[in-house]
Amino acid sequence: MATYTCDSCNMSVNATCATCDTPLVNTTLTKDDGSTVQVSQCLTSGCANENGKIKSPMCCGVDMSCSMA
Repeated sequence: MATYTCDSCNMSVNATCATCDTPLVNTTLTKDDGSTVQVSQCLTSGCANENGKIKSPMCCGVDMSCSMA
């Protein structure tokens, strides 16, 4: 499960799909300019959100980080 943590205050959130209630998987998206962005996505076959991606949540004014384990 993708668990995002704020580097400033240590608040953490878990990411799950609201449609099928399965944990989102953390991955990296490569943009056209070659830079990367951490995202979470639903990989459940047949889910309306399958392969949809969300960017990391924000806390304390910055993106929360998620370990790429």
